[in-house]
Amino acid sequence: MTTVRISRTALTRGTLAALSGLLAGFASLAFAELVSAAVRPEASPVTAVGGAAIDRTPAGVKDWAIRTFGEDDKLVLQLGIVATLALLALAVGLLALRHRRTGAAAVLLFGVVGTAAAVSRPDSTGLVDGLPSLLGAVVGAVLLYVLIGRLTVPHRTAGQDEQREQDNGQGNEEGNEQGNEQGNEQASEAGWDRRGFLVAATAAAAASTAAGAIGRTLNGRSSRDAVASRASVKLPAPASPAKPTPAGARLRIPGISPFTTPNDTFYRVDTALVVPKVDANSWRLRIHGKGVRQDLELTYQDLLNRPLIEREITLTCVSNEVGGPYVGHARWIGVRLADLLKEAGVKPPSRGGPADQIVARSVDGMTLGTPVEDVMDGRDAMLAVGMNGEPLPFVHGFPVRMLVPGLYGYVSACKWIEDIELTTFDAYDPYWVKREWARKAPIKTQSRIDTPKPFGRPEAGTVMVAGVAWAQHRGIEKVEIRVDEGPWRPALLAEQDTVDTWRQWSYPWQATPGGHTLTVRATDRTGEVQTERRTKTVPDGASGWHSVVVTVD
Repeated sequence: MTTVRISRTALTRGTLAALSGLLAGFASLAFAELVSAAVRPEASPVTAVGGAAIDRTPAGVKDWAIRTFGEDDKLVLQLGIVATLALLALAVGLLALRHRRTGAAAVLLFGVVGTAAAVSRPDSTGLVDGLPSLLGAVVGAVLLYVLIGRLTVPHRTAGQDEQREQDNGQGNEEGNEQGNEQGNEQASEAGWDRRGFLVAATAAAAASTAAGAIGRTLNGRSSRDAVASRASVKLPAPASPAKPTPAGARLRIPGISPFTTPNDTFYRVDTALVVPKVDANSWRLRIHGKGVRQDLELTYQDLLNRPLIEREITLTCVSNEVGGPYVGHARWIGVRLADLLKEAGVKPPSRGGPADQIVARSVDGMTLGTPVEDVMDGRDAMLAVGMNGEPLPFVHGFPVRMLVPGLYGYVSACKWIEDIELTTFDAYDPYWVKREWARKAPIKTQSRIDTPKPFGRPEAGTVMVAGVAWAQHRGIEKVEIRVDEGPWRPALLAEQDTVDTWRQWSYPWQATPGGHTLTVRATDRTGEVQTERRTKTVPDGASGWHSVVVTVD
């Protein structure tokens, strides 16, 4: 029976080679971060590769990620990218121990991938966006080559060879495999520079850490300017304030969603791996395209100087599953979008206008397509600058975002908007349409049970079932509840604020012991009853009745 022995030196060298790969990867990212400060923060490799991964992910997978991870989906993606790079770096380090040049070339290859990802992004400024990934990879490749050089044996001295022969001979004479191993270890130990490796690795780690820290500090400078610009904003009083919310629109029932969603708990669904922080002082909006008589360019202050409207509007994401959390309500302040379009000479298609689609572009390259007719039909479509009495939070689009009541966000609610182009649906497919989502997406009539929670255990007696229903720009006429397979019973409706807001409802249920299924459905003001037919979110929003199962004690 043959016993396989692993040399302690070989194990040590393998571990240090893997560490070399990890250090090379760290150095690549750190120096790329530093270079990105001279280009733009969005060109850093993790951001660029992450954004490219999001762009190329099928719609169904994105939808799964949103359902599974919620608003943490981007954090999960970033951690996944870093973990993958770390594993690849370890493998490249081990490869370089046997094939030094091939390992260094592999690091350069990763740089090419990062470069390609950066220049392919919708908001790319060109080849210059690839410089951080490319230069970072060069630093990493050189470092790996140097570190592995400290671990390899380019040649042996005569004294080393004589010592090895003596040790091997002694091992053979005694028939002792351990003698061979010890002889090999002594020769190997003499053939690589342990001290030189540790000095080089320590220096590389320190330099990379410093480069990364400086890069982050410099990249954060623009963010600080943006934060300061937001802090200095004082929203003018709206020329057309929202009507006071009826007292009966807000139900005081434990567990029900509040009528107004606080800014810090309002849902966020977008593709931005890093939230754009735009300086309002340098922000510009351009309106141009088909049917535009005169291009408009507006500053943030230009918008604030115009007559502002204030409206209560409920937003819904197309990725919201039946009973899901991606719906929220806020009081918005902004400029009526139809007024700006009319000023530019735009006419809706019903009045002979040549454009039927508005393409809104974000600073991060996102594109959304909105029907011109819907924006100019009299509804309160706006370029919003305020949310619940304060300037827009960065995560919700500061300095300016677009809102169109009655349409899912992916065709209407462009955050960090900087460009509006008038075109046609035949001429251009925006971001989500290219990924198999519908061109037009009016919000479907939906309702949700907020309380009791699924698998709750309420006590027998009167149990208040409550929740919200929405059918933006149509309004809610009726909500009904069914217990198990019993008849539909009308719920008590809170007072309707406007047709663009959701509506709270409640139902006092006389609960009996045992397991029960509670189901809700709504009817909008056009008479359309919420459909029972269950569909997925792709291509134009989920449908079906929301149910919860409870056990009454």
